[in-house]
Amino acid sequence: MNAKDKLPKSADHWHGASGTSAREAWRVFGIMSEFVEATERLSAIWPAVSIFGSARIAPDSPSYLLTEKIARLLSDAGFSVISGGGPGVMEAANKGAFYGKSPAVGLNIQLPQEQHSNRYQDISQTFRHFFARKYMFVRFATAYIVMPGGFGTLDELLEALTLIQTHKSPRIPLILVQRSFWAGLLDWFRDRLVAEGMIDPSDLELIQVIDEPEEIVNAIFKYYETRSFEQLPAEHDLLLNL
Repeated sequence: MNAKDKLPKSADHWHGASGTSAREAWRVFGIMSEFVEATERLSAIWPAVSIFGSARIAPDSPSYLLTEKIARLLSDAGFSVISGGGPGVMEAANKGAFYGKSPAVGLNIQLPQEQHSNRYQDISQTFRHFFARKYMFVRFATAYIVMPGGFGTLDELLEALTLIQTHKSPRIPLILVQRSFWAGLLDWFRDRLVAEGMIDPSDLELIQVIDEPEEIVNAIFKYYETRSFEQLPAEHDLLLNL
């Protein structure tokens, strides 16, 4: 028996394959529409800072209160604040910005177990696809702030580091907050990744660790002292080709 003998030949098979292709094509159009709609809605929020962190922290926790203060300072300084739109750090980030001078932006995600969207959103955009949502965190950020969090937070952190390291996105401030939480991971980066040649020592310079809210805002402004917050043409092209 050759390979051709193993191929299904029924009309039902080809009809089913055609139906699957049509569904996939419509799915692609749905993904495209998410990109177009989100890009149009978020185009006016510049400059903005994306804040990542755990959805599981309580409103009375130190991480929540610290995030809220950072977001409020950023908002009053003229930065829109982008979060994932859910509870925990995301809510704290939106809440701080909501009561500040600049927009609080929530990039919400539809999940099988519905994520609760927080109520502190001047601009709320909902996504079905994680990768479209993740692109928007990068596309509109002039800085990243990473609070303590779990797998999702680590995913966002490592993706941002990878995009900057590989020059697929512009280098912008990437700030970890709460040194005591991140110390073990940073030690592992040095003791394993750098020591074993997995990354260059200079790659660690992509990361700043700052705990004081005022210093975080100052660090972002200092980075942009010699240039505008507006994207340079080359940076804009980079982000279009992520």
